[in-house]
Amino acid sequence: MDTMRAGARQQTCAKPEFPRWTLLIFAMTAGASVANIYYAQPLLGTIAATFGISPGAVGLVVTLTQIGYAAGLVLIVPLGDLVDRRRLLTIQTLLSALALLAVGCAPNVIALFGGMIVVGLLAVVVQVLVAMSAALVRPEARGQAVGLVTSGVVVGILAARFVAGVLADIGGWRMVYLASAGVMLLLSLLLMRVLPRDVPVARSERYAAVLKSIPRLFLQDPVLRLRAVFAFLIFASFSTLWTAMVLPLSASPFSLSHTQIGFFGIAGLAGALAAGNAGRLADKGFAERVTGFSLALLLLSWLTIGFLPRSLVVFAIGVVLLDFAVQAVHVTNQSVIFARRPEARSRLVGGYMVFYSAGSALGAITSTVSYARFGWAGVCAAGAAFSLAALTLWSLAALKRT
Repeated sequence: MDTMRAGARQQTCAKPEFPRWTLLIFAMTAGASVANIYYAQPLLGTIAATFGISPGAVGLVVTLTQIGYAAGLVLIVPLGDLVDRRRLLTIQTLLSALALLAVGCAPNVIALFGGMIVVGLLAVVVQVLVAMSAALVRPEARGQAVGLVTSGVVVGILAARFVAGVLADIGGWRMVYLASAGVMLLLSLLLMRVLPRDVPVARSERYAAVLKSIPRLFLQDPVLRLRAVFAFLIFASFSTLWTAMVLPLSASPFSLSHTQIGFFGIAGLAGALAAGNAGRLADKGFAERVTGFSLALLLLSWLTIGFLPRSLVVFAIGVVLLDFAVQAVHVTNQSVIFARRPEARSRLVGGYMVFYSAGSALGAITSTVSYARFGWAGVCAAGAAFSLAALTLWSLAALKRT
């Protein structure tokens, strides 16, 4: 194992400096791709009215997109260890544009649901980009590169609700998907020009063997398992906030519109983008300290989030703190796992993001149930519980290291 890692280091040390502007294009593509998963959330009411879908069934629009995304994590992302990532990325973005066009022009519910599954399936271009960015830069800049590209992901997640609200107000919900199809087509053409040709490390492996190796990688390495559980818990906390916050903000006494609620996502961007520096600190050997500090901050953020409805300002501060903490841990997690097995980065990020998706799903379910039974205080208690569990796990691991 040590010999293999040493060989990987020797191969990467000779790499030239990778252009920052290319990483910025990666970040833009990642943000646009992940936003496709979240556009539907503020549009469910108008989509239901268009097709006559009942309120109880319209949630399938989001659910099917997430199912497609989960399938893509397992079935498509590992291909990055087998095939030319340049070709994989350009094909994915082109097909994403076609899928979005199909959703925007969907004549009936069946076409809509089928299109949303494909949109989610192809949105995993994000993880292929993250793995590729880690492979193309020098080892000492890996965390910084991952942080930059992942910042694009967070921008996409947080800005999607706002962008969807504005475009829907202008031209209806179909305009959101048609505009996104145009963006993905443009980005696909751009990626064709800027992406270097990429020779994957594991080309000799069979696809089935690569898929089977994913759980084995995490079962054999305690560091990978720990980082995966961190992802599960921090995104459960993240989803607890972002799923439930629309409920009190859209109700009396605030009665905010979807566009107005979307401004809280813009506020959260400040914290998420600031956390991009976490990758630079991880490169310098401070991954564990960054993780511990960020998890403590995540727990603290729920104290300020709990000020809703007494103070929107304090609540907004809590949103910024939470997004900063989650992004910092997320970037550090990826920096750590990519350094463990350089030859399996696509598999690692695919497996890691399964925990992200599972945590997000648990947070969404927990938040709505908690709000229905205990109000906003119940939501805050659930989010704080996820955060406390992550901080406790980090503390126990730190004691074991000492």
